[in-house]
Amino acid sequence: MLRLEKRPSPSRFWQVSTPVLAVILTMLAGGLMFALLGKNPVEAIRTIFWDPLFNPQYASYSRPQLLVKAGPLILIAVGLSLGFRAGIWNIGAEGQYIMGAIFGAGVGLALYPVETRLVFPLMIVAGIFGGWLWAMIPAILKTRFRTNEILVSLLLVYVAQNILASMSLGLMRNPEGGGFPGSRNLSQIPSMANPELIAGTGLHWGVVSAIIVTIAAYILLQRHILGFQIKLAGQAPRAARFAGVSPERLTLLCMGISGGLAGMAGLFEVTGPAGQISIDFNTGYGFTAIIVAFLGRLNPLGILLAGLLMALTYIGGELASFTLGLPSAAIQAFQGMLLFFLLAVDLLTNFRIRFGAKSEVA
Repeated sequence: MLRLEKRPSPSRFWQVSTPVLAVILTMLAGGLMFALLGKNPVEAIRTIFWDPLFNPQYASYSRPQLLVKAGPLILIAVGLSLGFRAGIWNIGAEGQYIMGAIFGAGVGLALYPVETRLVFPLMIVAGIFGGWLWAMIPAILKTRFRTNEILVSLLLVYVAQNILASMSLGLMRNPEGGGFPGSRNLSQIPSMANPELIAGTGLHWGVVSAIIVTIAAYILLQRHILGFQIKLAGQAPRAARFAGVSPERLTLLCMGISGGLAGMAGLFEVTGPAGQISIDFNTGYGFTAIIVAFLGRLNPLGILLAGLLMALTYIGGELASFTLGLPSAAIQAFQGMLLFFLLAVDLLTNFRIRFGAKSEVA
């Protein structure tokens, strides 16, 4: 009989080292997958992790893209990590990301062609509100009717995707676009654009916001009573109730923060790299951010590093698809392996495998 037995005191070394080990195991398993696809595994791994940063042929383009890709991942993952720490599972950040982009772009397009510096801040507020509002649906249903926030938030992603398609083909479609789906290009409208702050670096307001949010979340968790309540609710729910922590209030707060940050990420993306509301605007950042959150150990500083690593796999994956002909599905599977191996190594860090009946082992 095979069973798992909880370790009385998990190794601190392995708890810290599991993300590194998960990356190594992902490289090995990914290399095997690439070999089965008929590609050179060493060349594929090198193309994903090395060439975007150090190959002169690609680095001038890829290095700025590292921040462009990492910004939304970090913003969303930091918000999700607060809820995950409290045992609140928001799996629908992708939908909140989409709705933030729609609300923010909607405000900008409604004010077009007004040229004032106030438009962009108003769009940011609207983006945050859109993500927050979409996150409040599963939050309120959970606190009032005890529904499962995992299922509700996940299903709302598909509702948001349909709203996105509807907006691209209808209300937000560019009247000067010749009938093609998609809104005006917001990145080309000065009052609505989110351009690079320093040319050639990829640094824009979304990246700056991600850094600020990371620092704020770290201070919150380490120095603020709310951070203590979040950690206590996740580690000892009954003790949290005795300490006066309201589960309903914490659910609304954590879901609202994660939804707002996802909406902010969507707004910065639609006004910058993406440029417009379109049918294929969403690229899976909301789902990938879940991997980033766990890879960073639900720690804001760890998430910052994990976001950069995951962004590297995005850029390296695109490069490998272009130069080696790797299918995009293989790259997505490679990214998913990170979460799989992280959870597997985490399991073995906290539990030991036992064979035989419980009495025999004893």
